[in-house]
Amino acid sequence: MAVDSSEMQCVPVLYTEHRTWLHAWLHRQVGCREQAADLVQDTFLRVLLREETLRIRQPRAFLARIAHGLMVDSFRRAALERAYLAELALLPEAVQPSPEDYLSAMQALREIDRLLSGLSDKARAAFVWRQVEGLGQREIAERLGVSVPRVHQYLAQAMLQVYTALYGAPVA
Repeated sequence: MAVDSSEMQCVPVLYTEHRTWLHAWLHRQVGCREQAADLVQDTFLRVLLREETLRIRQPRAFLARIAHGLMVDSFRRAALERAYLAELALLPEAVQPSPEDYLSAMQALREIDRLLSGLSDKARAAFVWRQVEGLGQREIAERLGVSVPRVHQYLAQAMLQVYTALYGAPVA
């Protein structure tokens, strides 16, 4: 990835002029200074790694949009981890995973979550219920309160999303 020098000069100015504001905004959103600081750094890293030239008319709106997406991802990962921990708590101690297995499972869950991040909640749920729980389309339709053809569409969207994330654009 080639980044021209004018783009590189823009990021330090953006950082200098808006880091404090972004940190305060994120701190109000998440209620934790450390998490806000992590999100600020992730936001500017995302800006730095952008391939297109930066032409920003409203820098705070631009930064807030990126930070908001990262914050939502962070909340979703935390909810996923809490759900996994709740399921682990139901298992007998003898079959509890080792710390290494736990870390491996969390990494796999985060990767799956990342792959499915562009889907609606219903499409994501349909995919997980089908792939993880082995539910049929009729059962999924009942859980979601939608038609079976709609579940079929959700599953197709999910498979396309996963395929595209793993292999790039599908062949037409």
